[in-house]
Amino acid sequence: MTSDRDAIVDAVTRQVMSHLQGEEAGCDCDGACAARSSEKVRQVVANGATRVSFRGAGSEVPRDLAAFIDHTLLKPDATADDIDRICREAADYGFASVCVNPTWVKRCAENLRGSKVRVASVVGFPFGAMVPQVKATEARQALRDGAREIDMVINIGALKSSDHDLVRDDIARISEACREVGAINKVILETAMLTDEEKVIASQLARLAKADFIKTSTGFGGGGATVYDVLLMREAVGPGMGIKASGGIRTADDVREMVAAGATRIGASAGVSIVTGGEGSGERY
Repeated sequence: MTSDRDAIVDAVTRQVMSHLQGEEAGCDCDGACAARSSEKVRQVVANGATRVSFRGAGSEVPRDLAAFIDHTLLKPDATADDIDRICREAADYGFASVCVNPTWVKRCAENLRGSKVRVASVVGFPFGAMVPQVKATEARQALRDGAREIDMVINIGALKSSDHDLVRDDIARISEACREVGAINKVILETAMLTDEEKVIASQLARLAKADFIKTSTGFGGGGATVYDVLLMREAVGPGMGIKASGGIRTADDVREMVAAGATRIGASAGVSIVTGGEGSGERY
């Protein structure tokens, strides 16, 4: 079983590297937001994006764009009042979801009961260095508390040590927990820390472990999404798996390039700037 999987991963890696050889690495940017350039974001949505993350004020976002936005607050110093505020904004303006640290999931679920807004949470965040059993327990608790989307961080050290069985098992445990309640598992690769070969292998392991999405970055790893990485990940998993480009996405043009490269969701901390065309660094996570 292990040898078969390794052979598949090796073959896909060679194919992807051959296909992308000579491609430019795309843009490296930092930040992101969503509300001062609504026409540009409408173009992005028309190009195929299904979500654009946002951390600004809900009143700044045109109503027809709100359903594509993940309203995110992962700062360690976020307060209960901050959490209540983003839930109110998500409900009032029709955002797709709120994404918070696990300690706030139950509060968000209570605040959003009866609305169409989903609650998302993070697992193994931001470093991914927990043992699989601990991550699975964290995920199940978040799901019990009301989360319906989980963004988990892979065990980066295990991947770099070629312990592919551990990485796959780590992901599979959370995929299974999510499937039990109809939730989505998104696997954060932290691409800034990986070689191209490791990005391909991690993408394949996530697919084999039945994850729903692969995601570029946490925002804590020293770099964010690039067009090159999204292209590489899309080539690795094919058309059937979701890809979320997250981190370092500042402008509508950045979003458009990510979508063209194969991203189906966008995580961006400068959401207001993206949809309004304004400048703004936003938060990186």
